[in-house]
Amino acid sequence: MRQNPDYALEDLAGIKELIRAHPWCIFVANTPAGLIASHYPVMLEESDDDELVLLSHVGRPDEVKLGLGGDGESGELLAIVQGPHGYISPSWYGYRPNVPTWNFATAHLYGVPEVLSDAENLAVLHRLVEHFESPLPDPHLLDATEENSEYAQRIVRGTVGFRMRITRLEAKEKMNQDKPAESVRNIIEQLRAPGPYSSPALADRMERVNTEKLSTEKLNTEKLEGPA
Repeated sequence: MRQNPDYALEDLAGIKELIRAHPWCIFVANTPAGLIASHYPVMLEESDDDELVLLSHVGRPDEVKLGLGGDGESGELLAIVQGPHGYISPSWYGYRPNVPTWNFATAHLYGVPEVLSDAENLAVLHRLVEHFESPLPDPHLLDATEENSEYAQRIVRGTVGFRMRITRLEAKEKMNQDKPAESVRNIIEQLRAPGPYSSPALADRMERVNTEKLSTEKLNTEKLEGPA
């Protein structure tokens, strides 16, 4: 991923937030058969230190395709997490000349996966289901009933869980940080308005990333206008 200092996402806490908010992950492996990609949910192994560790699982036989050896022979995986993204029209900048672009937030995470035992895998599956079910009024947890627990014991054998300690990463957040505040404000308004490229989630992220710039613009405007 080509880096640009204007768009660099280097804050580990910010990268973790991106993963928590957008846990649908693409895992890419470079295998003897060529590049292989699979899509699975991911969680963070929460800790107080500065490490970044992912927990996930794949359905059999994807572990073979991705080279997840249970004998410690697993190769490096690339995990791609992507936040809100969308098309930005040059007509939204408020000045010319300009060109269209695409705003996005993404992280490329590299590491060698450690295959979990069935017991560890089941524990991770419990956490994963609890994580996604807990906001619902009637959470359907794996251990909600004896029947659920028995079913979970059966399905765990059809999955392979793994822990992936991130050894290197690249993260980028392109939210028009290099544009004037007035243009950023207009782009946010266009993304919130009805239309073919409406994206309220992207607008919210743009506003958060450009908070300081937009706050300064508002303060300067109030100074120019003076007291009411």
